[in-house]
Amino acid sequence: MAEAIFRHLVKEAGWADLFEVASVGTGDWHVGEPPHRGTQAILDQHGIAWQGQRARHLSGQDLLDFDYVVVMDRDNLANVQTMTLRVPAKGEISRLTEWADAAIARGRSDVPDPYYEGGFNDVYALVNAGCVGLLRHIEQAHKLQEEA
Repeated sequence: MAEAIFRHLVKEAGWADLFEVASVGTGDWHVGEPPHRGTQAILDQHGIAWQGQRARHLSGQDLLDFDYVVVMDRDNLANVQTMTLRVPAKGEISRLTEWADAAIARGRSDVPDPYYEGGFNDVYALVNAGCVGLLRHIEQAHKLQEEA
C-alpha cells in the first residue's frame, strides 16, 4: 500500500524521474505475490495504481542503495536495525508514522497490518498521511520545490 501511495504522490508532484520507490518485506512470507486483495480494493477506490507490484525480501543491497528506509512497525524496525549490524544503511531509517500528521497518527507508532486485522480504510488514511509527510520532508531536505 505504501509503495503505491508514495509512487502516486511522487508522480502527482512531478518528481517521478527523481525517485526510485520500492516496497520490501523483512520476512519472505509473500515474496512474488501482488498486494493483498483488500489493499488492491482500497487503492482502486482512491484511483491509485498498484498493478505490477510484487512482494520481495529486503536485501543488504537495499540498505546500501536507498536514501530512506521506512518501516511500518517495531518488528520491521528491529529487523532492519539487526541487518545494519552486517550492512550499514546509507540512508535514514524511520517509521512511516513519524512522518504522519499527528491528528491522523493519534499517537500510534506502528501502522496496523490490515492483512490480519482488517481496517483497510484506517490503514490507508495513516499510510497516506505518512507518505504525504515523508514526501514533504524529502522535498524540503533536497530543495525540490526550488527546482520546480
